[in-house]
Amino acid sequence: MRAAIIHDFLTQYGGAEKVMECFHEIWPQAPIFTLFYDKKAMKQRFSDYDIRVSPIQNLLFGVKKYRWYLPLMPSAVERFNLKDFDLIISDCSAYSKGVITHPGTCHISYLHTPTRYLWSDTYDYLNSLKGGEKIMSKIIAPFLTYLRTWDYLAAQRPDSLIANSKFIAQRIQRYYRRESTVIYPPVEVEKFGISKEIGDYFLIVSRLVPYKKIDLAIKAFNKLKIPLKIIGKGNDKGLRKIAGPYIEFLGFISDKKKAEYLSRCRAFIYPQEEDFGITAIEAMASGRPVIAYNAGAATETVINGLSGKFFNEQTWEGLAEAVINFKDRDFKPEEIQKYAQKFSKERFKKEIKTFVENKCQVKKRQLSN
Repeated sequence: MRAAIIHDFLTQYGGAEKVMECFHEIWPQAPIFTLFYDKKAMKQRFSDYDIRVSPIQNLLFGVKKYRWYLPLMPSAVERFNLKDFDLIISDCSAYSKGVITHPGTCHISYLHTPTRYLWSDTYDYLNSLKGGEKIMSKIIAPFLTYLRTWDYLAAQRPDSLIANSKFIAQRIQRYYRRESTVIYPPVEVEKFGISKEIGDYFLIVSRLVPYKKIDLAIKAFNKLKIPLKIIGKGNDKGLRKIAGPYIEFLGFISDKKKAEYLSRCRAFIYPQEEDFGITAIEAMASGRPVIAYNAGAATETVINGLSGKFFNEQTWEGLAEAVINFKDRDFKPEEIQKYAQKFSKERFKKEIKTFVENKCQVKKRQLSN
């Protein structure tokens, strides 16, 4: 079976890219079609992949300022030539589901979310644009209705949709009016372990972007005067301005160092509403409990009283109260780690292969009738 993988952007490494890597392990000969590929940002991580980019990568500042070209992205995705492939796997949080395929091709789309800035977070997205991109927001805004229309129609093109959580399956139904099957993303749980020594700090691992609500956590730990360590990159100037002496920014660190910090934290802080949230699973694979906002996919992945605890109001006061009431003795690292194994990478690959094989057989029968 000739397979191809479609991925929105290769401009940063995160959960979606880990899913794409897993797809490539299942179909190692499959080329990767993507709108933009930033080799420098990827640090040669995909240097041995067959990566095929869209024409708009070659436009002025095409890689670094790719958000300038939002209105061109639908047509760029539709221009990918996929006539030689029997199976298309689109790994999508924006545009890749909209590729045009041959009638006989089986197209399965793994959706991390309906496109955030078109449906659920439009105003937050526009307000987050800075500098030259802020000027572009005035130009982009009138195109959003057109993009929403295209995005809805694009979501009708795949033969089958997979959602990365029940939370996202509900959003797919709401915005795209389609059913989807839930298959949780892969987490390399085997790379994390329980530490015999626990430090006197709480931990966040996250991209430093507004919807992650890191400012909320900083305000809480400023008031509590309890150490909070933050791992991750992004625009942290505003966060550093409000951070007191108990907040430590560690920036980007190696996977090995991250695993050490996870295994030794008192608890992992998770104040955002997330589509799935791999870092919370990594914390649990390290035997550490998660203090999570009671919304989004955290309600599916964190078991209250077993692998963590929830706070119900997304305010610094709500989080602070949960931290005050947190007791280390209430949680057993071995039980937390055992629970996290249900999200393993091997489980994901097995479920994906079974799903794809079944859907391709259905497609084949439909074409023969």
